[in-house]
Amino acid sequence: MTFEILDEKEAAAYSPNVLAFYGDSVYEVMVRDYIVRRHHTNAGRLHELAVQRVRAGFQSRAVEVIEPLLTEREADILRRGRNAGGISVPKSAKPAEYRRATALETLFGYLSLTGQEHRLSELFAAICKALPCDGETT
Repeated sequence: MTFEILDEKEAAAYSPNVLAFYGDSVYEVMVRDYIVRRHHTNAGRLHELAVQRVRAGFQSRAVEVIEPLLTEREADILRRGRNAGGISVPKSAKPAEYRRATALETLFGYLSLTGQEHRLSELFAAICKALPCDGETT
């Protein structure tokens, strides 16, 4: 499957909420790939491990890991995501955590739309190294 790669200006023209909508799926696929390749277990356990990494609290901590690694442009996209309006925070998340999680998804959506797969992999690897899930070792 081939997707059209957008230039940075085109991708940045999308609202942070749209980038986060897309980035949520990008991040989840990366998490599922990571989990499946490292754990030879049943689907129920794989789901539990994936859920740990896609929760707002985990994604919020992931932002703290990658922030020092970001370029100025990436940091700007992250800020746009964190400050996006129209976000409805679920009861299971703290507002600040949910905003940082949305920021992460916004950045991942932006990087994917602009074809920066290598950069996505770098940032995701930094997250996985710094924040192993329960029962995982790096």
